[in-house]
This record gives sequence, C-alpha cells and structure tokens, in this order.
Amino acid sequence: MGVSQPATFDETWSDERIASFLAQQPPIGESADFYVLYTAYKHMRISDFATLLSHFKAAGRDTQARNQAGHTLSDIITQHAHSQPFVDLLTR
Repeated sequence: MGVSQPATFDETWSDERIASFLAQQPPIGESADFYVLYTAYKHMRISDFATLLSHFKAAGRDTQARNQAGHTLSDIITQHAHSQPFVDLLTR
C-alpha cells in the first residue's frame, strides 16, 4: 500500500463484501477457484475467510484447485507461520 492508503486493520467486512470475492477474475491461464482462494487468503482474517469458504463451497467451487505450478493453496500456505487455521478450514 502506498502512503496515501494506510493499512486498515480490524475492519468489519460485510457478508456482501466477502461474497464479492467470488467474482474475482484470474489472470489468463490461472484457475479461477485458486485465484479467489489465494486472493482471499492474502486479504482476509480467518473469520472472514471462513465465511468466504461457506459461499465458495455453496457455489460448488473447488477448495483444492491448483495454480499453474500444480500447487493448492494449502500446499503453498503450510510454509507460512500462522497459516494452520486457514489450512484447517480448507481441508474440512
């Protein structure tokens, strides 16, 4: 973020805002499901991510979608220090 847009923490996300992530468009060649999950992981707190996954699964989308390198979001984030709650949600 630039200086003109300071980071905001503990912001309340509405259900509509969370659900809007389902409409994210991936770069050419990338799985739409992987892109939505990855983008949400980077921007959401665990509670918001759980809400997103509820919408995501209800829409019949794939929580085990792979990126162009063949990795799932779980594969990638298991290396992150505080990712376990996210991994747990993805593997339920």
